[in-house]
Amino acid sequence: MQNDSKFHGELRMVTDMQWLEASSAPELECVRAFCAQTDPAAARDEGQFVRAMVALSRWHAERNRWYAGLLTQHGTDLERVRSLADLADLPSVHANFFKYHEAKSVPDEAIATHLTSSGTTGQKSQMFFDAFTMDTARRMVDDAMRHRGVPSDGAANYLVNAYEPYAGFKVGTSNTNQYLMRYAPVAEAFWTLRCIGEGRHEFDAFGAVQALSRFAASGQPTRIIGFPAFLHFALERMAQMGMPPLRLPAGSWVIFGGGWKGHADKAISRAALQAQIGQWLGVGPEHIVETFGAVEHCIPYVGCACQHLHVPVWSEVLIRDVRTLAPLGYGEPGFLSFLSPYITSVPAHSVVMGDLAVLHPPGSCECGAATPWFEVLGRAGTSSNKSCAAAAAELLRAA
Repeated sequence: MQNDSKFHGELRMVTDMQWLEASSAPELECVRAFCAQTDPAAARDEGQFVRAMVALSRWHAERNRWYAGLLTQHGTDLERVRSLADLADLPSVHANFFKYHEAKSVPDEAIATHLTSSGTTGQKSQMFFDAFTMDTARRMVDDAMRHRGVPSDGAANYLVNAYEPYAGFKVGTSNTNQYLMRYAPVAEAFWTLRCIGEGRHEFDAFGAVQALSRFAASGQPTRIIGFPAFLHFALERMAQMGMPPLRLPAGSWVIFGGGWKGHADKAISRAALQAQIGQWLGVGPEHIVETFGAVEHCIPYVGCACQHLHVPVWSEVLIRDVRTLAPLGYGEPGFLSFLSPYITSVPAHSVVMGDLAVLHPPGSCECGAATPWFEVLGRAGTSSNKSCAAAAAELLRAA
């Protein structure tokens, strides 16, 4: 990871004043007020959103020499940013930037959490979070899950389709899954990507099938979380073994995160996966939750009962032209781009992802929500640009 003076974000421009944390800095009062909203489906105050984004951009520009240079290079005058259209023209940082450069806007002593993006292979994004950013993002996840109807009472068994953590393990998806396990106390947890030492993981298909059998007989609800590919392959293994279908106890939920990136040749449609889950586990679509997130952008995007990823009140989702990065209209495919003023530790408040997606207009979802929603079409780039899910999918080849 590059740390020279050209890119190193720790060379802060605010050096002659006492450091104030984001949770108390007066210049971020409008940011804190915007992020404090608790209803993800609420109508967004566009003026409040713009003011929060401008204040946060100024925060990063004053504390991060690299980001200040980016604004200058782009010709951005924050005093002239007054509308959503102006925000769309803020210089966006591609998620891949964080794979090669640190760009912190806070001192090291303010970093509360350090997470990485990828699994066992590929260059990792290095993301740093101060307490305000991490606490805010986690509270937003709580709000989104509560809005979706995921209960938080009573113990549950967990089948976790993600990397089994070990001391010092920093992969963001595993951190997220560990956090999701707080919504119901853990009776038993089984991680399907087992740690086999020396930082390596191996997919345990037979262990997953055995765990599901135990959970079905336990009488306690089951929570299945993590990559959908691994649940799909575990259920396929049940069919190959000639097992009868299981019926998980009432109150069981399936919460997906991570997608099928890097394994599109084995992916099945959302409808086919729902039917497979219903057939083999007895869990209906109303208890299946699609999610989208990234270590470079921690705002939670939680699917409705139709499995559509709605845009919550805390963010703006743009689809950008793959050549010019200009914003596109509804229904036009392009790069997925996010804007949100939640992150004070790193200038990742306007990011472009490596995913291709389509944005759909408000009110177009059968669930009746009056918010836009987006559909991820796949991941752009070459095989050397692996996401966490792509790295995990490689483990299926040995299963």
